[in-house]
Amino acid sequence: MKWYVVHTYASHEFKIKEAIEKGKMGTALDALIGQVLIPTQKTFHIRDGKKVEREKKLFTSYIIIEVDLTPEVYQFIVGMPGVTNFLGTGKKPQPLSENEINRLLGIADRDKDVSKGYEFIPGDMIKITSGPFSDFEGVIEKVNSDQQKLIVKVTVFGRVTPVEVHTDNVEIL
Repeated sequence: MKWYVVHTYASHEFKIKEAIEKGKMGTALDALIGQVLIPTQKTFHIRDGKKVEREKKLFTSYIIIEVDLTPEVYQFIVGMPGVTNFLGTGKKPQPLSENEINRLLGIADRDKDVSKGYEFIPGDMIKITSGPFSDFEGVIEKVNSDQQKLIVKVTVFGRVTPVEVHTDNVEIL
């Protein structure tokens, strides 16, 4: 089985995931369709003075699905209401690479070295712990391991802004 990305109508991700899981039960498709994922991330918002945890979809209008892509499976998924198509070149669905899947599943390879501490990877979600952007959350865009600095994208006043932060001033979420 390989992992593919399926494009859906906006806000139909959970409906389609449920429809796929119900539709495959008890049929020959059950052996051909594996996991159906909607990548989400935990975020925090302040509402009425209280910190509220919320799950935010990382890729709006997309689901990730593990399938053995036979013509029957392709027709089953594409024929669902709310599904537009598989991502790929032309009419041919393109499977995700091993690195992309490991990244989505949180199994990315990391070097652990006692002298260096934690190795950061672009795309990691972090929280800034000190400095002028303390308590801001962001995504690592670039890692400069020589100077132990990170370029992090944070949202300031509704705009995504790149910020340079020392590796000692962040924690992984």
